[in-house]
Amino acid sequence: MAVKIRIPTPLRQLTKGVDLVEVSAGNVEGALQQLCAKYAGMDKRLFKQPGELNRFVNIYVNDEDIRFLENLRTPIQDGDDVSIVPAIAGG
Repeated sequence: MAVKIRIPTPLRQLTKGVDLVEVSAGNVEGALQQLCAKYAGMDKRLFKQPGELNRFVNIYVNDEDIRFLENLRTPIQDGDDVSIVPAIAGG
């Protein structure tokens, strides 16, 4: 079993339309690194620099915002859902 990463519509151009990617990792950072290794360009969309998410990218583990947990060090385990949610701005 693995961790499922849900890919939002704006990032599916990088995954050739794939909306769910399975990885095996012990924390959010490891899962996102695997995702970035698998899909070229994903790292530039998710990270400002290594270890620092872009400010407009929100990550949830089982519907919990990682900013209120352990951020990228948030532990994950088999069966968890990791969702990438781009921030929406407007007026």
